[in-house]
Amino acid sequence: MDKFIIEGGKSLHGDVYINGAKNSALPILAATLLTENEFTINNVPMLRDIYTMKDVLETLGVSISIENNIAYIDTRGAVGYEAPYELIKRMRASYYVLGPLLSRLGKARVSLPGGCAIGPRPVDLHIKGLEALGADVSIVHGYIEAYGDNLRGSHILLEGANGPSVGATINTMMASVYADGVTVIEGAAMEPEVVDVANFLNCCKADISGQGTRRIEIRGIKELSGCEYSIIPDRIEAGTFAVAAAITRGDVRIFSIEENHLDAVFSKLREAGVEITKEEKGVRVRMDGDIMPIDIETASYPGFPTDMQAQITSLLSLSKGVSVVREAVFEGRFMHVPELVRMGANLRAESDYVIIKGVPYLSGAPVMSSDLRGSAALVLAGLAAQGTTDVSRIYHIDRGYETIEERLQSLGGEIWRLKE
Repeated sequence: MDKFIIEGGKSLHGDVYINGAKNSALPILAATLLTENEFTINNVPMLRDIYTMKDVLETLGVSISIENNIAYIDTRGAVGYEAPYELIKRMRASYYVLGPLLSRLGKARVSLPGGCAIGPRPVDLHIKGLEALGADVSIVHGYIEAYGDNLRGSHILLEGANGPSVGATINTMMASVYADGVTVIEGAAMEPEVVDVANFLNCCKADISGQGTRRIEIRGIKELSGCEYSIIPDRIEAGTFAVAAAITRGDVRIFSIEENHLDAVFSKLREAGVEITKEEKGVRVRMDGDIMPIDIETASYPGFPTDMQAQITSLLSLSKGVSVVREAVFEGRFMHVPELVRMGANLRAESDYVIIKGVPYLSGAPVMSSDLRGSAALVLAGLAAQGTTDVSRIYHIDRGYETIEERLQSLGGEIWRLKE
């Protein structure tokens, strides 16, 4: 098991290029199961989660290779309908094969998912979407079993108690491409990754409109084609590097991004005193003054993303005042808080919010990762801290950031990967 050793206190300077969005790539890879065809998917991030999805697809009978951020996929021939627990437990997003398998084969048996331990994320909305299309869905011995040879278009309200569900929107959208008639998803997630999956399906000759709004319409068709497609840049990776520049009081240019996807993040960083200016095909992030306290509440897109909450908490731990961060999307997403406290941060988690009283500096300490974005928060804190920070269980961060230590090194960060 690997760990990071970080010598903090070095400002980051230079250029960094953002990889493809993990949260687009995973469902797009799964969506290739919908048809017997060949696909070329560009800008695929080389991540642990991507290789888990590759294993899932290969287990189902798909031929897939990934080289230099390009996935070559051949789904021709018979595919299986069962995704076993041994694979699905590695990554929650493996459940994205559920909709495509049901749509193509009329049946699917997919283990209940695993992934980051950031609170309960029920599959009830996924089941609701599939049942609305006419599928018979049940949970048996830890597996979701779905059957439905003749799915029918339907009007579906998918918004849950905590707002729209990205996963349920995507799974229902994929399941409905062959459904007879028109499917309307109300309360749909508006995230750029949802739009990206819809655009990929349309590239395969699906008939989807309204993506990026709360109402998506899918007109059922008889057949999809293969296609070549490029995945959008990862807005969370871009946001993480922006915070890295700010927390180290550095000067970093971030390229290959969709700036409008980061409006909420950049707005809050500017409120905290970070200077963000446009560059050709990117932005420049500079910080040389005090970090100002701000209040944040996570929300579904276009609000402040839950996947940036931990990173912004690290930044605000060094602010000149008191901040409040409320987590309104996932329960239990404050497991990074006690680790930051070990580094000298003055944080108090209460229910769904954390109160942050800024301190003059953080001190390097041994800390342990517990989830993907919390891992990133600890790395950011280590870069800013005085002394040495030892971050263990970094397999979490490898799920979402490609060779992050090498890219931070290229910016002047002193961070090394060691075998424990």
